[in-house]
Amino acid sequence: MPFPRLELQAVAKAYAGRPVLRGLSFAVGVGECYALLGPNGAGKSTSVRCIQGLTPFDSGEIRLDGRPLTQWPAGGHERIGVVPQSDQLDPDFTVEENLWTYGRYFRLPAALIRSRSRELLAFMSLEEFAQRPIQALSGEMRRRLSVARALIHQPQLLLLDEPTTGLDPQARHLLWQRLRTLQREGVTLLLTTHYLDEAERLADRVGILQQGSILAEDAPVAMIQKHIPGEVLELRRHDGALPDAENWHQGRVAAAERSGDTLFLFDPQLDAVRAHFAVDPQYQLLQRPATLEDVFLRLTGRELREEEG
Repeated sequence: MPFPRLELQAVAKAYAGRPVLRGLSFAVGVGECYALLGPNGAGKSTSVRCIQGLTPFDSGEIRLDGRPLTQWPAGGHERIGVVPQSDQLDPDFTVEENLWTYGRYFRLPAALIRSRSRELLAFMSLEEFAQRPIQALSGEMRRRLSVARALIHQPQLLLLDEPTTGLDPQARHLLWQRLRTLQREGVTLLLTTHYLDEAERLADRVGILQQGSILAEDAPVAMIQKHIPGEVLELRRHDGALPDAENWHQGRVAAAERSGDTLFLFDPQLDAVRAHFAVDPQYQLLQRPATLEDVFLRLTGRELREEEG
């Protein structure tokens, strides 16, 4: 890993006696994209709020460029950009004025604010909308503007909380391109997302968070190869009955999981198993490469989570 821009060392946080972060430790290198993944209640939001300085933590340390956040002026805010999950744009201002106002928050010179605003509107393909009111923007245009606003002060670390939620495929791909450009320019990205394909495409490394600590950490491809080598075969019956009720697959595949009406089979070689079930017209089969989502669900479980964290 490159020199760490961000480090969390044994960070702990509890709400009303309920532990949310349990000695959380991970590091993100300069120019690296790190995806922090986890089910609802795992501690992702609390982690990001602690890094922002919005939530005090009970113990441990958070360091930015080798120094504790407490030793940076204003907790390092001038070095950190934040793209929140929900847009926090000012509806009383135009697109351009939203950037100007945010630039003033960091006490940037007026000339620099104006030049940076022009650059960022072009970067996010919003230049023709500079004088439009916020209400005239679509949801995906507001997300792009939120990213532009977070970059006005040229932060070294960008925190992205579910940045593509609600975006159509074209808008998602545009935003991914812009994030990769920022990374090539040396900006460090910390991404939280429920889109596992997004993490697989963007992240140099992913950390899977479970009950407030890192359960597994690696590059996406390496993590897939480690936990689910080979392919996945999904089995369903058209009539909704339990697939392979006789457990014919046992002893013939490396691993298997049942979830609702679907049986997931994991193995480097699935052709023989596929051939067995393909002759039964009641079966619907899907054979595909393993993904980061498969790893995530195997490690964290398939049940719904309702807790906040």
